[in-house]
Amino acid sequence: MRELKGFCFSELPFHKFLANFLKLMILQKLSLLNYKNFEAQSFEFDPKINCFVGLNGVGKTNILDAIYHLSFGKSYFNPITSQNIKHGTDFFVVEGTYEKQGLSEKIVISAKKGQKKIIKKNGKVYEKFSEHIGFLPLVIISPSDRDLIIEGSETRRKFMDGVISQGDPKYLQSLINYNKVLAQRNSLLKYFTVNQTFNQDTLEIYNQQLHDLGTVIFEKRTAFLKQFEPIFLHRHASISNRQESVKLLYDSQLHNSELLTLLKQNLSKDRITQYTNYGIHKDDLVFEIEGHPIKKFGSQGQQKSFLIALKLAQFDFLKAQSKVNPILLLDDIFDKLDEERVAQIITLVDNENFGQLFISDTHGERTENVIKKVHQSYKMFPL
Repeated sequence: MRELKGFCFSELPFHKFLANFLKLMILQKLSLLNYKNFEAQSFEFDPKINCFVGLNGVGKTNILDAIYHLSFGKSYFNPITSQNIKHGTDFFVVEGTYEKQGLSEKIVISAKKGQKKIIKKNGKVYEKFSEHIGFLPLVIISPSDRDLIIEGSETRRKFMDGVISQGDPKYLQSLINYNKVLAQRNSLLKYFTVNQTFNQDTLEIYNQQLHDLGTVIFEKRTAFLKQFEPIFLHRHASISNRQESVKLLYDSQLHNSELLTLLKQNLSKDRITQYTNYGIHKDDLVFEIEGHPIKKFGSQGQQKSFLIALKLAQFDFLKAQSKVNPILLLDDIFDKLDEERVAQIITLVDNENFGQLFISDTHGERTENVIKKVHQSYKMFPL
């Protein structure tokens, strides 16, 4: 009888063993040094469920954020690097040891005040952070997700771009290049105004670049939503028991005209505002319930259900794209959801198609009572 990384060949049909093996991704160890409120802390995790419990302010969410940091190279809650360094120190280090598809992977993120952040994979420094995105698929569900509903279009674009980018490095690079050209075009518009000059030829170079990059991004966003919305609708139907009709709509100026035409037609407006008013940087993802904006017409419960369905659909989409079970982080989940709904989410890990789960909560007994109802191993971390 032969064993490999916890799987026993004699106990599983080979096709099932292979499917599980290919999907496997586990964060085994986490070490924090001068990260937020932690001076020096290390954890060894259960392959299924891990719960951080304690009073508000002890650092539960900071641990989840460190795990997020390892996947995305930045904090979910505070993208300003220097503000993630523990007060009174001048650097931080976050280190994670993973098992992914049978291989051991070590990720280290370090930052020092006044210097560029560094991300290493197995001792090798990434030249571009974008090369790391998608290597460790992850989804977070947090009370701050409500920003997706109440904030402006930029927040929803970032969500859409984040989901696509984890499975499509070329999309991420197109997005980075588009934003660079957009900044250059905006600087040129300001230069024209300040110096009371104008150069059509230079502007047309930027226009063509924005058109080429923007068209690629628009087409990929369109294709993404075509794939993503049915997954979202399925998740929402199961959470809400099919009680409400919901929609995701991709709103873009490029639905009606190509970007090059829009840039030429609106040049006078751009010169007055010294800003590029048309392009995929104005796109939005519209959330509707019963044909109306959920921001105005959805109750708190309906908004919660909508957001959870959105994040679980993100999980499903990433899993299909990466062929790996993403890590799922549930931050302060009982604060915004009733116990039944939390139990429903946690039950997902009872299914072999789901991976590792990390939870933060203020009441350890409440959390443990819920996770005991699923038939998986778990570990409690009192803080």
